[in-house]
Amino acid sequence: MDAAQRKDILERYHGHARRFEEAAARRKPVVGTGDGAEVIPITGAVRQQLEVAPTARELEVLQHIADGLANREIGGKLYLSEETVKSHVRHLLAKLHARSRAHAVAVGLRRGLID
Repeated sequence: MDAAQRKDILERYHGHARRFEEAAARRKPVVGTGDGAEVIPITGAVRQQLEVAPTARELEVLQHIADGLANREIGGKLYLSEETVKSHVRHLLAKLHARSRAHAVAVGLRRGLID
């Protein structure tokens, strides 16, 4: 595969991704009764109730991140492999809607999940 073919594939990928994001932005999350009788948009407090909370182990990992420990050090303290710690961090980032470890700590502190 030459550079022109790679560029063409990449441009098509970006086009698909952009169209998908535009369609997703137009779509409103809904909760239905199953029979199509009523559709209620999900907003604010209802959305927060539907989100999955971090597990106790994930909160332990978050506290160690806040203490400045690296994945390997956290694994040593909690008797976990480094890969398992990485998995917990990925889940935390998703559940807290955080962009980074530092952002996850900030969200955790703001929500009172960690000290």
